[in-house]
Amino acid sequence: MAIASICSSPSPCPPTLPTISLPSLLPTFPSSSKTHHSLQPILPTSSKNGGNLVSGDSLSIAEAAKAIALAGSAAMEATNNSVSVASGIGKVGHFGEGDNNGVRDGSVGIELRRKRRRKRRKGLGFLDEQEYNRNFSEKRILVGSVRSWCLSSKVEAELCLCLKEGTRIEDAMLRITESEENLAISRKNPLGLRERNLDKVFCNTRESRERIARAYQGLVASIAADYQGKGLSLQDLMQEGTIGLLKGAQRFDPDRGFKLSTYVYWWIKQAIIKAVAIKSRLVRLPGSKYEMIAKVAEANNALSYRLRRSPTYEETAELLDVKTSTVRLVSENSRAPISLDSTVTDQGHMTLQEIMGGPEELVPEKMFERKMVKEGVGKLLETLNRREAETVRLYYGLTGHTPRSFEEIGRMLKLSRERVRQIHGVALSKLKHSPLINTLKYFVE
Repeated sequence: MAIASICSSPSPCPPTLPTISLPSLLPTFPSSSKTHHSLQPILPTSSKNGGNLVSGDSLSIAEAAKAIALAGSAAMEATNNSVSVASGIGKVGHFGEGDNNGVRDGSVGIELRRKRRRKRRKGLGFLDEQEYNRNFSEKRILVGSVRSWCLSSKVEAELCLCLKEGTRIEDAMLRITESEENLAISRKNPLGLRERNLDKVFCNTRESRERIARAYQGLVASIAADYQGKGLSLQDLMQEGTIGLLKGAQRFDPDRGFKLSTYVYWWIKQAIIKAVAIKSRLVRLPGSKYEMIAKVAEANNALSYRLRRSPTYEETAELLDVKTSTVRLVSENSRAPISLDSTVTDQGHMTLQEIMGGPEELVPEKMFERKMVKEGVGKLLETLNRREAETVRLYYGLTGHTPRSFEEIGRMLKLSRERVRQIHGVALSKLKHSPLINTLKYFVE
């Protein structure tokens, strides 16, 4: 289409048309103070009145004005489309006036990454713990306000602080309950919470757990997928990984500038490894033995391929540079358990239970031996003080109850977990150097 424009000045003055520049998906806002020349063709002059004619004299001034109006409407439509694109991108990130220079210069990505790092180091304007605790009971975490798979650093920090505060109150109430104090008094004013409503606190804590669990469900699934086929299903592995995720979120400190996903990765992996070690077998083995089991299995495979036969315990121990007794113990304990209802032969009907003898506990000699061991252990514990003896009894279940962990014993004795571990170590050291220990070696060997 040919375009003609008329200027009243003697010098040529081509019309100024708006231009749209979209170097990326981000919109730019043209300034009226700048003159754009992108759609201005250089036209020859052939008239004394300063008229610029294009493509002959076949077009009139009215047709030229109509063409300019069509070009202006097209420019406005393109501007509206760029604004709609910007509104769609606004869900991913919001850019202020300070970011427009970065877009124009073509370095918006570098500027934004630098800005995120700078804000992350400064804490991103997080609520400090005192201010958060002051408004904790009045503020409610909105689970549906932000999509669960896209949590900002500020929201993560608030959720972790909420989870940490709720866990602290729950632990305090648990200690009060175990000390057999009045629960009504504890609910009225636990830990100096003044007029806070505990129901709101617990509700916020529960919603924070659900929010974090939904947001990082993909991370938990990706880690759990590497441990399939080791005795637990994928659903069980994800449940254990979620427990580790929440435990790591309770210990997360947002002021250090790290991401929550980076911090909880180790907690998720350790929780899954521990669950596989404890719950994947009928007979539980110590956690330290599982790493040795994997090493022994790998060494046996390598030696079998090299020697063309099954290796002995001595050969495996020499390859791993460990004791032969360790390899023998690991190999015997790593065998899969056999059911007593299984048949002796493939074609027979006699089960293992029918040909095995009765329990040795009913033999008179074994009953007398157990009685002597019990009396000897009791005399050994009398050489310890009251706290050390109680710690040993609770940790090994000598009282007839389930063995307790250091943390559980600490809550019962009103001590820290580390202090209970120290008392346990001192008690074992005393028992090893006691002269009465020699009387029990006969029953162990």
